Amino acid sequence: MTVRVGLTGSIGMGKSTTAKLFSDEGCAVWDADAAVHRLYSQGGAAVDPMRDAFPNAVIDGRVDRSVLKQIIAEDPTALPRIEAIVHPLVARDRQAFLDSAQSDIVVFDIPLLFEGSGAAMMDAVVVVSAPADIQRARVMDRGTMTVDQFEHILSKQMPDSEKRARADFVVETTTIDAARTQVRAILDQIRKQKPDA
Repeated sequence: MTVRVGLTGSIGMGKSTTAKLFSDEGCAVWDADAAVHRLYSQGGAAVDPMRDAFPNAVIDGRVDRSVLKQIIAEDPTALPRIEAIVHPLVARDRQAFLDSAQSDIVVFDIPLLFEGSGAAMMDAVVVVSAPADIQRARVMDRGTMTVDQFEHILSKQMPDSEKRARADFVVETTTIDAARTQVRAILDQIRKQKPDA
């Protein structure tokens, strides 16, 4: 039996790094953001339906995310229409990954796992967390957004404290070594609890 583990955490918490740690330990890791990127790329399954719904959003045969952001900002009905196109395609991509995975534990890296309905499909959920000052410093150090943009993203995400309360496991990412130790402990525990272990 394959164990499905949801991996989530707010912006700047170290989720991508933690996903790699799970991969390093032999888990197959599916990345929701990467799936959307594939769907939006040339030849991706979302390109034609998005062109039908939002012709301006498709440039050079791919969906342009910056144009989509502009459309969403200007049209309050746009986001649900986009989600209606993309979510089923993402779900299909996720299922295909699970069906082809060879590892006993498959990790699904989904930023908005709790905000959507993804948590219900998981056997366990891991929340990646760090103190608020470290989170802010990490995001600001990237140099890709302003403080206002960071605060706006945070306002749309479930608070870290709530995510931690709903998690089966929490990985603190203050240091890479500490995070690696926690990931290994989580995998040990999951494997011990597996019905066919």
